[in-house]
Amino acid sequence: MSDSLRILAAAGEVRFWAKGRVLIHEGSVGNSLFVILSGCLRAYSASDDGSREITYGEYLPGEFLGEMSLDDGLRSASVQAMAPSWCVLITRTTLEHHIAAHPAFAFELISKVIRRARMATLSLRAIALNDVYGRLVWLLNDRAKIQSNGDMLVEAMTHQQMAHLLGCTRPMISRVLKQLASGGYIAIGDRRIRLLKKLPARF
Repeated sequence: MSDSLRILAAAGEVRFWAKGRVLIHEGSVGNSLFVILSGCLRAYSASDDGSREITYGEYLPGEFLGEMSLDDGLRSASVQAMAPSWCVLITRTTLEHHIAAHPAFAFELISKVIRRARMATLSLRAIALNDVYGRLVWLLNDRAKIQSNGDMLVEAMTHQQMAHLLGCTRPMISRVLKQLASGGYIAIGDRRIRLLKKLPARF
């Protein structure tokens, strides 16, 4: 967390949300943002009947979200606590005072919006131009981190979380992962995925 964001957080109202609670409802009116102190938040949209969801991103302590509604527009996504979470609620008035006192934070805010817009574009491109297999390969390669022993590991994600991120169903994710494991491309254990060799463009 930057010094400027830490100062801003000190001026807000600290609140707690239990796991599963929704902080923001898509389509609601809002003019505040949230600074995450602990836990994890997920920004997502759901179909009208609630049967399908797509996750735009997951956010950890030191990050903020909700800035897209600071123009007094409607919330563009819902936000849910993925774990017990403490956050600081920052009103638009508080933010305006903070920017007046710390002008550099305006650039930090703009940079965050630009980075998220860029990531949203890349994610939408992957979803729109690939089938489910292509989307999953993109996600695994994007999330894989090299370990000290040289292994390439993908952070712990459930099949449902992957489905939400890629705009498809959990059975589809399970089927593709099973095929990749059978082909010797990945190994699955302890909710982590180890990439054994380069994933083929088509399978």
